Amino acid sequence: MPDPKRDEQPKYSLVQRIKFSLAATIIAGFVRLVGITLRHTMSFDPNSIQPDLSDLKGRIFPFWHRCVFPAIWVFRGRDLAVMTSRSADGEYIARVIEKFGFPAVRGSSSRGGAQALRQLRAMIENKRNAVFTIDGPRGPRYVAKRGPILLASMTGAPIVCFYVAVKSAWVFNSWDRFVLPKPFSRIHTHVAEQLTVPVELDDNGIEKYRLVMQDRLEHATRLAEEKLGVPPVPAGEAKRGTVSEE
Repeated sequence: MPDPKRDEQPKYSLVQRIKFSLAATIIAGFVRLVGITLRHTMSFDPNSIQPDLSDLKGRIFPFWHRCVFPAIWVFRGRDLAVMTSRSADGEYIARVIEKFGFPAVRGSSSRGGAQALRQLRAMIENKRNAVFTIDGPRGPRYVAKRGPILLASMTGAPIVCFYVAVKSAWVFNSWDRFVLPKPFSRIHTHVAEQLTVPVELDDNGIEKYRLVMQDRLEHATRLAEEKLGVPPVPAGEAKRGTVSEE
């Protein structure tokens, strides 16, 4: 039986809420300060979205957790609802992205996922968009989870995979190898061909299309990194605790 307590939103003390709020304000300010200096380009596969991003309606966007920072800047102000975990890390991310116009839907593969999918389904049916950091919140890095396939099979919404590569960045030695762009860095977004998923898939079908989505994500990552001459990061996990440079 599902544990209803796992779907409950964590309750934070006043001190914790103040810390979250202050940290989110500082992080969002840093994103804006660095973001205005970044030099951004985009490329698209055939049968992708419009280059001017004018057709962002009723789509599902999965991407890797490590490029959250540049993705926030690239898609700021767009109608994209982002699924974030119910952990403390997810709370920080939710508060930051909301400052850039992204509604946060709380849940993950490990906690609150079913409820979050229901909320995202309602948004998709109202021609809004859903975003997944698809290997979060715990990894392993570059291994796609099946949430977008489930949502696409429920709604018929197309899946659009993308990746944002960064030429010059600080790289955290975390599970995701999180990238923090340096000021004035070049960044490049590649958007893959849309993936259409049949409705009401069984478990075998879900896994089949999850693997197709995995291929699209790897394709977008490879092309974005090749555009900037950035060395690839292997799939897997890395220990926490330090920051290096690229």
